[in-house]
Amino acid sequence: MGSIVLKSLSILLGVFFIFVGITKLTPFISKELHKDLRKEYVRYAKVFPLSEALDFKLPSKWYRRAVGGLEILFGLALALLPSHKIKNTANIGLLLLMILAAYSHVMVGDPFDRCAPALVFFFMLSGRLVVWYQISRREEMERSAATQNGNGLKRE
Repeated sequence: MGSIVLKSLSILLGVFFIFVGITKLTPFISKELHKDLRKEYVRYAKVFPLSEALDFKLPSKWYRRAVGGLEILFGLALALLPSHKIKNTANIGLLLLMILAAYSHVMVGDPFDRCAPALVFFFMLSGRLVVWYQISRREEMERSAATQNGNGLKRE
């Protein structure tokens, strides 16, 4: 049962981030949303956390394209690839992007309703990692119990 939840979460979150990444890169899905995102990323680039530390002005176009590209890449990995290591790496990458998104919204003074989706998906991605951890821990315990039972039978 748990693996169905994990697979469903992985696929749904992956597809969502592919969709969001595409809207950041191209007006193919929605011209208005893409235009709005282009304007917003001008504001977000000004508060990028490493800009002051590295004394580097991040062009908003690069920032938007990098975030969109990473969302598509991580979304594809989360939705399609079978390796749990790769899925978890993509999950952590998306978690970091959601932290960056929440930080950007707060720093530019956006109202809470603009920041809420980043927080919701942060918690959904965190929940996916918790589900994976519980499933892997349960499988590990079952394997060790089977090994112990197998060793006990050989001694008799």
